[in-house]
Amino acid sequence: MYHRDMTQTLDQRSAAGGADATAAAAPEGGAGTPHTRIAIVGSGFAGLGLAIRLRQGGVEDFVVLERDSEVGGTWRDNTYPGCACDVPSHLYSFSFAPNPDWTRTFSPQPEIQAYLRRCAREFGVTPHIRFDTALRDARWDEQNGRWLLQTSRGALTAQFLVAAQGALSEPSTPDIPGIESFAGEVFHTARWQAGAALRGRRVAVIGTGASAIQVVPRIQPEVSKLVLFQRTPPWVMPHRDRPIRDWERAVYRHVPAAQRAMRAGVYWGRELFVLGFSGGAMPLGERIARRHLRSQVADRELRRKLTPRYRMGCKRVLISNDYYPALTQPNVDVVTEGIREIRPDGLVTEDGALHQVDAIIFATGFKVTDMPIAGIVHGRDGRSLDDAWQGSPQAHQGTSVAGFPNLFLMTGPNTGLGHTSMVFMMESQIAYLLDALRQVDARGAGVVEVRDDAQRSYNEEVQQRLARTVWNVGGCRSWYLDRNGRNSTLWPGATWRYRLRTRRFDAESYTMRAPVREPAATR
Repeated sequence: MYHRDMTQTLDQRSAAGGADATAAAAPEGGAGTPHTRIAIVGSGFAGLGLAIRLRQGGVEDFVVLERDSEVGGTWRDNTYPGCACDVPSHLYSFSFAPNPDWTRTFSPQPEIQAYLRRCAREFGVTPHIRFDTALRDARWDEQNGRWLLQTSRGALTAQFLVAAQGALSEPSTPDIPGIESFAGEVFHTARWQAGAALRGRRVAVIGTGASAIQVVPRIQPEVSKLVLFQRTPPWVMPHRDRPIRDWERAVYRHVPAAQRAMRAGVYWGRELFVLGFSGGAMPLGERIARRHLRSQVADRELRRKLTPRYRMGCKRVLISNDYYPALTQPNVDVVTEGIREIRPDGLVTEDGALHQVDAIIFATGFKVTDMPIAGIVHGRDGRSLDDAWQGSPQAHQGTSVAGFPNLFLMTGPNTGLGHTSMVFMMESQIAYLLDALRQVDARGAGVVEVRDDAQRSYNEEVQQRLARTVWNVGGCRSWYLDRNGRNSTLWPGATWRYRLRTRRFDAESYTMRAPVREPAATR
């Protein structure tokens, strides 16, 4: 039968906390309602990073709303076999909290999750986190200059609201007719069923993105049959992962400058990749990837199926040494026909063939440009972010949205990356936000809102720069593009340029005013 856990995790958990936002009543925010200066939604890298920096700056009046019972965000949720980061370990950590104990040059999920837990504990932000607290509704109170928040544990008001739930928080699944009739287990890689019995069974994997690249080689040896449904073949590069030797870790522990130097070297090396992306083509990378494919797949027909027909970088470039070899095994079929429907015993493709399986695994990514939290955050005129964006998210500096005072987005529109670490972008936004708070205080203001003309000018510039990149003209349809065909996901160039733009809060792009009155703090 259709796996009921999937219904709960994919349909009932909103990006901000998991309850049905449409059923949530707006909070009253009356006398006795708890108030905080800053409410942060999410405790992944972005939310934790901001919380830590607030404490380091002497700010204690904030809460972190976390829908789950533990920190970690996407690194807590994605526990599928083989889950790991495709950004080098030394770059995938907070700059202020280097980790000398990474065991591999590309960190596996359990180590990243353990790192985030340790950061929350050691930097003292755990007491600020409200676990198992889902944000259901957020409405701006114009008169009082505050956000009225409804959570699964009651009402709360906040002067500032920071949406730090992350772009990779809500799984995306295709709407395939008949899925409810399937007799076996169904789940998404981001909601991995630890008790799922896959050994000796026939398993369908739908999708060929980053999670499929990692999970397929892990489950292929134990299943009796693996059917991989591929819509578009990815570009796959050789993986340079290796164990970090004991003596290297000892050096990093005793000589922190050595790890900082390694981090800087990795950073600037990754920045060079953007030259190919922004130039519209990566011929050298394509040659390396084709050679990698030829060396690992001898069968011409299979190699033809696995050869991309778009420019490298148009979709996310993947890295693996064991994906192609897994697909060559006798118990694996790669199916490129589209899926017409799902029946109780399997999947029917457009050519009429029935592929009988016992379990279906969706490796179909996340809701990036249609984030559910946008439907529950309502601004100055009562419109939601969804209403304001009309399918194409945009924000000034990827952080502030006109019509939504005192709202800041972490990893917001056009801050995503295709070549390096998102942690760098998060820390840039954190610095920008902290400077905004300082300037609001210095001017005696209580409300700050980006000007519509500033936001419009910024986004016109971003889209002009994206127009000539491989992400836009590479000949594919990727999750970088929203439903209107606009690239509202990626930053169009080197990350150091974004760091320069956000090194200070550009108050001239905003309006500031004092609220009518401040609510009494009852934390």
